[in-house]
Amino acid sequence: MVGRMTFRTLAGTPASTPAALGWVRVAFAMFAVGWGANQFSTMLIVYRHALGLSPAAVAGLFAVYGATLIPALLVGGPASDRYGRRAVVLPFVALSPLATLLLVLGGRSLPAIATGRALAGVCSGIVFGAATAWVRDLSGGDAHSARRSALALSAGFGLGPVVAALLAQWAGDPLVVPYLPHLALGMAAVAALWAAPDTAVARGRPPDRWPPAAVRTRRFWLTVGLPAPVVFGSISLAIVVLPAEVTSARSLSAGFAGLVTALSFAAGVGVQPAARRLEAHRAHAGIVAGLAAAAGGAAVSVAAVASDGRLLASTGALLLGLAYGCCLVSGLRQAEQLAGPHDRGAVVACYYVLAYLGFTAPYAVAVLTAALGRAGAFIALAGGAALLTGWMWVQAAHVRAPFRPSSSRTDAAVSRAHADSPSG
Repeated sequence: MVGRMTFRTLAGTPASTPAALGWVRVAFAMFAVGWGANQFSTMLIVYRHALGLSPAAVAGLFAVYGATLIPALLVGGPASDRYGRRAVVLPFVALSPLATLLLVLGGRSLPAIATGRALAGVCSGIVFGAATAWVRDLSGGDAHSARRSALALSAGFGLGPVVAALLAQWAGDPLVVPYLPHLALGMAAVAALWAAPDTAVARGRPPDRWPPAAVRTRRFWLTVGLPAPVVFGSISLAIVVLPAEVTSARSLSAGFAGLVTALSFAAGVGVQPAARRLEAHRAHAGIVAGLAAAAGGAAVSVAAVASDGRLLASTGALLLGLAYGCCLVSGLRQAEQLAGPHDRGAVVACYYVLAYLGFTAPYAVAVLTAALGRAGAFIALAGGAALLTGWMWVQAAHVRAPFRPSSSRTDAAVSRAHADSPSG
């Protein structure tokens, strides 16, 4: 039935053929895995009260996902470059609902919950980098591919925890019911992905030097890698730190956390078209805008934590969501442009690894709070974001030509990437 429907791609061209629909199928799989990955964030509050978990146990459940995700990213991207996207992505899209099933069946067992989160991290790491490259392949290298991937991930990241929070707050059995939508969604994603055309761009090639050539360039580290942690750093502040900072343990609710999550991700999704246009006008402009929003969000959060104001916290979360959306779509676009067809999965995976380092932001806030106090911690974060904004503004000013991605990696682009490498 899907194959008979007529879709219109983000580029504005009809997408009614199975080949044209390929990127939609892959993006839907990314959406489903993103849902499964992030539905857990608002459930931490439920586990904390239902199981009587200590703050250290809650932090451990949050951390186990990242501990398995980052190694999986480093494996999945390069593996998809060598063996094909389908062979790498499809099995782990299928395993994603299994990770959720572990949470359903072992909802009162801390080892079972940790195992489910570890498996979710593996699935996310394998899928996100490889599937982002797959969307780029199936998009024909057009300028919209980064936005398509960012939109799919952001929608899954945002809707998953919101639906879970609403079901946990108002439906029966808060340790089971919130996970049921993802079980159905995950199976639908497997069915959709089954018909997606493969893009085995480098099957059987001997592995290239690691890290990929693009990642060894100064341009990558100074203009893409440096601001990358702000992507998930800003959103983790919005959906993990701020709700806890402005409410007491007694009044902290999954419903309020879900509301803040919805606000943050709605802002992140909504700003992505504007971020793409900024990047089309001038390289790094979208990242500069995102960093400025992060600085503003942290500054508003100073007042929020000082007054325990939920309205101010929501405003700060909105700005941090804008930062997430701008930095994600702009950073992905830059990373994809630097990559070639034979190492696209590896380069995108490296970008995601750096972006996911931002999930250490809650721990950084805890350390800064111990040294500087609650408001002082956010003052320090706002100052750091402002300095990084200034740095990226200077970098953007040095780029005179608009950033125009081509449909394929040209020999000249490869030569520039290698010429820019510190090793060359």
